[in-house]
Amino acid sequence: MDDHVIPPANRRALLLAAIAAGAGASVLGSVDPAAAAEMGRSDKPLRAAFSNAGLQATWCAQGKAAAEYWGRMYNVDVTWFDGELNATRQRGAIDNMASQKWDFVAIQAFGIGTLTAPVRKMIDAGVPVIDMDTLIAPLDQVNVHSFLAPDNEFMGASVTQALMDAIGGEGTVIMTQGALGHTGAQGRARGFESVLKRFPKVEVLDTQPGDWDVTKVARIWDTHLTKYPKISAAYFHNDDMALAAHNVMKARGRTDIKIGGCDAMPPALAAVGDGRMHATVRNPSCRIHGGAIVAGVAAVMMGEKGGEGGIPKSVVTDGPVVTKANAAGMAWMERNFLI
Repeated sequence: MDDHVIPPANRRALLLAAIAAGAGASVLGSVDPAAAAEMGRSDKPLRAAFSNAGLQATWCAQGKAAAEYWGRMYNVDVTWFDGELNATRQRGAIDNMASQKWDFVAIQAFGIGTLTAPVRKMIDAGVPVIDMDTLIAPLDQVNVHSFLAPDNEFMGASVTQALMDAIGGEGTVIMTQGALGHTGAQGRARGFESVLKRFPKVEVLDTQPGDWDVTKVARIWDTHLTKYPKISAAYFHNDDMALAAHNVMKARGRTDIKIGGCDAMPPALAAVGDGRMHATVRNPSCRIHGGAIVAGVAAVMMGEKGGEGGIPKSVVTDGPVVTKANAAGMAWMERNFLI
């Protein structure tokens, strides 16, 4: 084989290395070792603990895959503590996490204020803690290294606006919320409400939470479809709930309802493409979980502080509204753990 021909797998590795290096990172073994050391990759594996709300949720499962992928590039061994979509069980998992030694940790809390004590214990022990997607506690109450999260109000507002455009600004709408203690869900609700204020001809029929639980959402929507003979649009705080409700709508012959979700997960991208969903918006789990790896490695290997002069205390991870026009490109980006 010609020495100058790079196999596809190696080309992909080099491409990702170049992308990461452009963001101040180092990556795979195909990168020059001196460059890897300069950019922060550890010669010996770092130990990191991760937890997100619950691996039953597609967004969380994708985030785990992304963290492990970026961990391999940065020589980080990732140990997972599943939140199981339950605040009490996640608290037990984080108490367990706090009893062990880690180079850094990254956590998405199921609910604000539920993990404060064990997180403070780790911070007090000198462990950098990266907060992901939803606040562990207000940033002035717990000294996390950084908080990586999307603009949830934008997410809620942009999908709601797309739904209002689809129904011509008239009719009825239901919002199915996530967990009420989740600050991301709170932001999405504020975004929804900010848009609805501009549409006096739209009636909001219901806003009860589904708690990210697809079984619960199916029950809720079976009741909605019995109670409300006309539902013009439905906004869901994540795609899993949106697709669970769509299955109920389909079974009841109510596929005229315009559906919007959040997260832009692969099943939702397919649903937008074939018309089952009208729109979704990307909550970039790959960027958030991969970014937590980058932030943790920078803290440990390069001594990067959180706050002024280091990684900002709050980092907004952007993600676009997804329609048929850009769904395929978004799917490619997700397959490569880039957004």
